[in-house]
Amino acid sequence: MTLFHPRPNDALLVVDMQNDFLPGGTLPVPEGDLIIPAINQLSHAGFSAVIASQDWHPAQHMSFAAQGGPWPPHCVAGSQGANLHPKIDQTAITHVFHKGMMADAECYSAFADENGVPTGLTALLTGLGIRRLILCGVALDYCVRASAFDSHQAGFNTVVLPHLCRAISAPRPILDDLKQTGISLTP
Repeated sequence: MTLFHPRPNDALLVVDMQNDFLPGGTLPVPEGDLIIPAINQLSHAGFSAVIASQDWHPAQHMSFAAQGGPWPPHCVAGSQGANLHPKIDQTAITHVFHKGMMADAECYSAFADENGVPTGLTALLTGLGIRRLILCGVALDYCVRASAFDSHQAGFNTVVLPHLCRAISAPRPILDDLKQTGISLTP
């Protein structure tokens, strides 16, 4: 049973459901794999577009510990860890956006890196006539959050589905922050 019913001009953004961010990966989000069946079901609910974002880092990315960053190497472009998890049903995905491809810039958001360099997602959504963007995936406290803020700032009615997200840290403060910004939360 689908828990969310899209309207015309709705798109779904599935954030970073990649091998390295799920149990067994190099930077796993606890229980991230448990939301896969519901995300698969939701992706077939009749959205105008279903978009998957993927971290797609060069081997020497600035976020990696060897370069002074906070994270272990993860989602290196073309690696098994960068691939979408094999249990993600890709048949409904209409577009894939890679992010974090520049070695010298962090890019949590599916919309733009930390320097404001766009990924092209805003242009795609606008071109498709999307008015509302629904977000799910991992990690709620990093990439989902940043993508939701940028979606809202770009003028899209933005909805985060907390039950279809997983976080590294406690989710309540993040959800409160999203809500205070004007982002809708649908249980």
